[in-house]
Amino acid sequence: MSNTIQPRPTKVFRFVRASYADGVAELAYAFDDGEEMVERIRFPNAPAIPAARTMAFDAALRLLHLVAGVSYYKAGVPPRIDVAAGPLDDATAELLDQLYLHGLAEFAYRNGLDLRGRISFPRLGAGTETERSRGGEAPVVGALDLPQRTLVPIGGGKDSLVAVEAIKAIGGEATAVWVGNSALIAACAERTGLPTLNIQRELAPALFELNRLGAWNGHIPVTAVNSAILAVAAILYGYDSIAFANERSASAATLEYDGQQVNHQWSKGYAFEQLLGDWLHTHVASDLDYCSLLRPYSELAITRAFAKLTPYFDVFSSCNRNFKLLGPKPADRWCGQCPKCHFVFLALAPFLPKPRLLSIFGRNLLDDESQAAGFDALLEYQDHKPFECVGEGAEARAAMYALSQRPEWQEDALVARFRSEILPQLDVSELALEPWLEPSAEHHVPARLQPALATIGG
Repeated sequence: MSNTIQPRPTKVFRFVRASYADGVAELAYAFDDGEEMVERIRFPNAPAIPAARTMAFDAALRLLHLVAGVSYYKAGVPPRIDVAAGPLDDATAELLDQLYLHGLAEFAYRNGLDLRGRISFPRLGAGTETERSRGGEAPVVGALDLPQRTLVPIGGGKDSLVAVEAIKAIGGEATAVWVGNSALIAACAERTGLPTLNIQRELAPALFELNRLGAWNGHIPVTAVNSAILAVAAILYGYDSIAFANERSASAATLEYDGQQVNHQWSKGYAFEQLLGDWLHTHVASDLDYCSLLRPYSELAITRAFAKLTPYFDVFSSCNRNFKLLGPKPADRWCGQCPKCHFVFLALAPFLPKPRLLSIFGRNLLDDESQAAGFDALLEYQDHKPFECVGEGAEARAAMYALSQRPEWQEDALVARFRSEILPQLDVSELALEPWLEPSAEHHVPARLQPALATIGG
């Protein structure tokens, strides 16, 4: 990379340009007067954009440019943000301010940064006649008569497969979609029997060079980026809904630090779902719905539903080590060491025969004393919940308590330890499994897909 700048002392992060041609979106960013960092999103077999959808497509592409920029902004976190296309209406600026602040909260916590008061996207003011007439707000858009079919993001784990089967159960037309090159996800998508759509995201090579030079690095709200990619895809290919599989507990913070809640899953949470869903209705198309089909349900309710989906047992994996950009992958789909392996094992255990669960993982994680610290973190015992997409501590405690009451699990090392060491410190009245299996009324699911909700909780 020529003319390389040092990212940390930079003053301005610039959204330079966004363009689209022949199935490829190009998103350009820069720090100060440095050279452009260009990301490319490739949409396979892309059709021509219908004339009636051109404005909607352009709006979705602009949002993708602004959202995907989070991957690059975090390299330098400069104090000023500049958008070459001009200032944003209030709703767009608010969405982005919230996303960058809360979506980067874990990144900030781990790097000892405080982003509060630092992130401010430029907004339309009241200085000109045009701006006064708009009042800082974008014009509300209408319906595009989009085809009634759903994009269902597949992540390779249990949750998205439960969502797929719920939509299939009501006869809904859907496509399994994913971003990236994961063979594991491709196998899961193939097993669903749905049409598939595999979109490619190519990060700017310059970002890796900045990281080598000591840029700030860490967790980003990747679900938000994928959501913006799928909003573009929905307009391009013609879908009226995007249905993620984010559960109720995704909204729960991992920890609170210095007065700020830090949630590893913020862009999977209900607050972001509402912000983006409402924004798409007012800025892209009033008939483009964005939701999480599993929002009313806890992780335990979802694992209970997944326990009935035996055709997926030999292809699914929630182990995040399968999906890292760099580093080794587990040889058998489950590393058995990470928080996701720990939580999925624990959450499935109350709902599957023990031999069946052990055959999925190839080992008994609860009979391994070396795993105690990992399960303690899930239980929020002497530690906070892991920075991972796992359920709430109270859920984990309910699952472990249920196992502690079952003879086939009681003698396993970590269950026995729970009974003797941890359980005496807990209130047994708060450990029941059943309340976690009841759905919440809080969700953003459109009327067309709501019948699918009833197929999940039974």
